[in-house]
Amino acid sequence: GFEFWSCTLGGARHVVAPMVDQSELAWRLLSRRHGAQLCYTPMLHAQVFIRDANYRKENLYCDVCPEDRPLIVQFCANDPEEEWDLLQRMILLAHEKLSVPVTCKIRVFPEIDKTVRYAQMLEKAGCQLLTVHGRTKEQKGPLSGTASWEHIKAVRKAVAIPVFANGNIQCLRDVERCIQDTGVQGVMSAEGNLHNPALFEGRSPAVWELAEEYLDIVRQHPCPLSYVRAHLFKLWHHTLQVHQQLREELAKVKTLEGIAALCPLLLPFRPREGSKESGGARSKRALEEEEGSTDVLSKNKQKKKLRNPHKTFDPSLKPKYAKCDQCGNPKAAARPGEEHYPQAHKLSCVQGNRCVFNLCRGCCKKRAFKETADCPGHGLLFKTKLEKSLAWKGAQPRLQEAQQARPGEPGGFPEVGTSCYFTRKDKLVFPSAHAGGPEMLHQGAGSQAGPAPSSRPTCVQDEQ
Repeated sequence: GFEFWSCTLGGARHVVAPMVDQSELAWRLLSRRHGAQLCYTPMLHAQVFIRDANYRKENLYCDVCPEDRPLIVQFCANDPEEEWDLLQRMILLAHEKLSVPVTCKIRVFPEIDKTVRYAQMLEKAGCQLLTVHGRTKEQKGPLSGTASWEHIKAVRKAVAIPVFANGNIQCLRDVERCIQDTGVQGVMSAEGNLHNPALFEGRSPAVWELAEEYLDIVRQHPCPLSYVRAHLFKLWHHTLQVHQQLREELAKVKTLEGIAALCPLLLPFRPREGSKESGGARSKRALEEEEGSTDVLSKNKQKKKLRNPHKTFDPSLKPKYAKCDQCGNPKAAARPGEEHYPQAHKLSCVQGNRCVFNLCRGCCKKRAFKETADCPGHGLLFKTKLEKSLAWKGAQPRLQEAQQARPGEPGGFPEVGTSCYFTRKDKLVFPSAHAGGPEMLHQGAGSQAGPAPSSRPTCVQDEQ
């Protein structure tokens, strides 16, 4: 068991799972280039493999490459999970007759004890390495749910052969945490690998780069076009949800070169230059790795993330906004994404952070109105407007006196046949008796206008 794992398999810890029509040679080579240490062939149906020579040729004998080592061939058949005696005889016979070690991959039962006894039976029959998928056989499709690492941990403690864990692996951090929590020798990934074949490197390359690299390998090691299309649907999953036209083009294309021509169409969707993600470092796979969460982001959140790459759903990483002292609501702060644009951030934050009362705008407006105060941060000028209003009312008596005064009297102004009116800067404005617009006479505080030296009033033009 352990000798086979450490010597023959090289102590592999990062494993690509067997997947029907998905783990073909080209995909295995791509995964090995990006950190996979052990791969499985697609699941081969045992009965068809025995009776159909073409099936054997297409699925096994043609897929030979020196780089594709170590490799484990995976067979499947009917579901004999409940027929333990039959399983034991099958494993024992294969162990005795074959020159290569026999490995098994199982799903768990709802009961941990039954799962442990099941694994011990396979070990006793001759299994040299056991992979445990932490979901039951009912957990498929929409009922997939979360894999139970507790079952895997119990199996690892109960057997004396190497154990691989499978389930809940979406990023490199999940791999390390699974090994630490369960004590297994390696971790197998299926869905996570299909969305990001560089998962075991701890990277998320740009999806068009991975697609182009995969297509280059397919040209050297051909495979059915349906396999290629299925892989690109996985790689481009989040982009295709938004850009339906590209999805339709991928579904209709009939040649490998036609598929390759679609890759450049993804370039306009790449992240903006100068953002935190340089070049193609950003992708929409394994988002929970960047968010620091063990849960996969929902499709709705993934769409929001695609529209705004800077958006975060981790409460511990969200900015702590200052709160209103009265109602407790957050004060004005930068909108999502503005933190990368200093000027926009400054304009957005200035109101909430410079309130003289340390309140939100609603509470500040009520208090400023009640106390007749100003708050420049929120643009509220109740006090200033009141002072201007009082100043205007105080100037009305002087205006009336000026209108009633006759020429030659102290404090009077020459009569020009029309009324005068006050404007800003304490000025009296008279419509001009001649063309050229209004003429103004400055009258400072305490000053008096003297009699005019001529019949036409002497006025001073407004100096700007």
